[in-house]
Amino acid sequence: MPAFTELLSHATTAAAKAYAPYSKYQVGCALITSQGRIYTGCNVENASYGLTICAERGTIFHAVAEEGPGMKIAELAVVALGAEFPPCGACRQVIAEFAAAETPVWFLRDGKPVCLTMAELLPASFRL
Repeated sequence: MPAFTELLSHATTAAAKAYAPYSKYQVGCALITSQGRIYTGCNVENASYGLTICAERGTIFHAVAEEGPGMKIAELAVVALGAEFPPCGACRQVIAEFAAAETPVWFLRDGKPVCLTMAELLPASFRL
């Protein structure tokens, strides 16, 4: 099984666990790190909408908590149950913090896997 197929499967499983009573968008994310470990996460909404955490950011924060500040994303996939969209702008910037320009990011479009590199997904990321 190709890595992206496994990641999309893990992301779909994670999406089913999302807490999304407000938007109704259940989103899941899975990533594999440069160390070969897979992490997953889902969105968790809050009545104070600004406090909501997207699946991608929750997954990345979990990976950093496990592997430390040197964690690097080798590949990432995001799935929304009943909807199809790539990571939001805030998530793109957080992904860019831990990914190389050529890191593949997978999502679904018209029911099919789409891959963009991090540079294609966020061509002008903020850098210090």
